[in-house]
Amino acid sequence: MQITHLHELGWNHFFQSQLTLAALETELPFRVTGVQRNLIECLGLDAHGQMQSVQLSTYPWRHEPPENHPTVGDWLMLDRDLQPLYLLERKTLIKRRSAGSEAVLQLIAANIDTLFVVTSCNEEFNLNRIERYLVLAAEASIDAVVVLTKKDLCADTSVYVDALRKDYPSLPVEVINATDARDVAVLEMWCPGGQTIALLGSSGVGKSTLLNSLKGDAGQATAPIREKDSKGRHTTTSRSLHRLRGGGILLDTPGMRELQMVDCEEGIQSTFADIEQLAQQCRFHDCEHLAEPGCAVTLAVSEGRLEQRRLDNYHKLLAEQARNSGSVAERRQQDRALGRFFKQAKASAQRFKSR
Repeated sequence: MQITHLHELGWNHFFQSQLTLAALETELPFRVTGVQRNLIECLGLDAHGQMQSVQLSTYPWRHEPPENHPTVGDWLMLDRDLQPLYLLERKTLIKRRSAGSEAVLQLIAANIDTLFVVTSCNEEFNLNRIERYLVLAAEASIDAVVVLTKKDLCADTSVYVDALRKDYPSLPVEVINATDARDVAVLEMWCPGGQTIALLGSSGVGKSTLLNSLKGDAGQATAPIREKDSKGRHTTTSRSLHRLRGGGILLDTPGMRELQMVDCEEGIQSTFADIEQLAQQCRFHDCEHLAEPGCAVTLAVSEGRLEQRRLDNYHKLLAEQARNSGSVAERRQQDRALGRFFKQAKASAQRFKSR
């Protein structure tokens, strides 16, 4: 990736307005392009205006809560010796509860302008999963575009488009063959210079193939799906930023089969706005839309105006985010207490040395 101006990496007034005149003269903005366990990869312009790739240790953030750790898409301010100073406020942030039994917040990407929700026109298509991604986008106030891939392998793509249009008539939906340059070109309107796009979707839906087409090369490894169940093999193993042919920046992510909701109640309410609107007509203000008398939501289901699947997914996501948010909040308190302990211990050690 060759850059000559920070705008090409997504730098704009939102980030620059956070800096003082002194900071603008003495500090350097670098964008995080990759995060490993102990290493942060950044890209920016050095003091001489030359493109510079920098590798930083994650050590300075070791005792910080997870939401304060740098993630792909973040902007870090470095000094003239290219040492980290601080993290700039994020414009947007996508996060989840990490997989497994431990209640840990995991950051997926920061400062994303548009989210490409990628799914394929086969057995992999799942409205419940797509709604999870739409909740993430809505919670972070990120524009979402559903990209339906593998149209060349599908006899009738209208089945999938109609399923989305029914509940989301204004949602942008593009049907493409990710290997066809003419098809992929319809996505470039969301990828102009200065814009950052993220890909989210399960393994095997064609994200890496789509990325290669948008870049105009074959830089990302691809792998065929399994014919037996249309599920894919993991070909992307870490998050990374890529420069697109149209000038935008695209973030590729590993396939995530388990996307746990956390801190996203407003995103759920926005994604299921029709249910929220019906709920205002319920007899009881605290109606849970299960079996209460006078429930306008369950009435809509019985009359065929609302799908039972949609209501079930609404209930499921609300319960999941409440459970996960509670457990993550408890973990946050523990991490903060541990962080205060380390800071106090460090201060005590310094006082002891100064005696």
